[in-house]
Amino acid sequence: MDFSFSEEQQMVAQTVRDLLTDQCSSADLRKMMTAGEGLDEARWTKLCEMGLPGIMAPEEAGGLALKDEDFVLVAEECGRAALPEPLVEHAGIAVPMLAALIDNPAVRKVLEAAATGEGRVAVGHPANLFVDAADTAAALLLWHNDEVHLVSVDDVKLVRQPSIDSFRRLFRVEWMPSAKTKVADAAKGKALWALALDRGALYAAAQCLGMGQRIVEIAVAYAKDRTQFGKAIGSYQAIKHHLANCQVKIEYARPAVYAAAATIETPGPEVRALVSNAKLSAVEAADFAARTGVQVHGAMGYSWEVDVHFFLKRALGLAGAWGDRNMHLARVADCVLNSGMPLGPAATFPGGTAHAR
Repeated sequence: MDFSFSEEQQMVAQTVRDLLTDQCSSADLRKMMTAGEGLDEARWTKLCEMGLPGIMAPEEAGGLALKDEDFVLVAEECGRAALPEPLVEHAGIAVPMLAALIDNPAVRKVLEAAATGEGRVAVGHPANLFVDAADTAAALLLWHNDEVHLVSVDDVKLVRQPSIDSFRRLFRVEWMPSAKTKVADAAKGKALWALALDRGALYAAAQCLGMGQRIVEIAVAYAKDRTQFGKAIGSYQAIKHHLANCQVKIEYARPAVYAAAATIETPGPEVRALVSNAKLSAVEAADFAARTGVQVHGAMGYSWEVDVHFFLKRALGLAGAWGDRNMHLARVADCVLNSGMPLGPAATFPGGTAHAR
């Protein structure tokens, strides 16, 4: 089977990388951090011009109608740049939820604005204690007893919460559910919230892939440039082996993330386990790469001047978002021990033939 991405998918990812390389440099991040800002409207406009907020919205709502296997590479590039703007959760989680409820006129109106990026939408999922980027959203999708409620940000009270990653602007939302705000009952909402959790975990994993790879690149560049005893420190095995171990973890996580993206809408416990495995392995890879990157830089690795801290903080923040390690380990264990699914190489990619090219 060939699970490689198409030329079009890779071209979109490269275009996003080029844009973020130009528009989201470490200097830009430091400027925003110093000012206490969580969103750059000029950069968001550039992302909107590419159609990224509506990449998974249906064409009838002004979107591109692409799938998770298309967006996963975009999410990876967002992680690689430590993008502050909430593109991943807006486009990858909120927009598909709205699209599933497009028959509701109120939802359709919000979806059309979300697809263009004019109206950002944040998601308050029960798996997360707080809502990310609620202060820059026009509307919120909120959970109440498995129901889905669509609420204007003007009708809630936001209480800011601290985060190790200042670009993840977390809020406790105080609000009152009502018949007016309800857009899906508990029966339909339960399935929507379950899929939103899987997408949240998947795209957190994809961002961790991008972060881990970027950290390795930063550390390798430094190890080539920094000399000790007349030689580049990257020539010493103690450095090379650590960085090689980082790359091994990233390459182990990468197919798990891509397989989860290809099968995420397929029902069954094995797919849920695939998503959890992707999150577990990608978070571990990013965390290991970040800690190794700090060590490669020596004492200055902890300083403000070294870019690794952006990615370390984001990795720590995403580790607990959309299900922590214990939750995802429990899902994998439940699948292996209780589902009765076959194990072994032949069962690695459930439904894989449907995605083969």
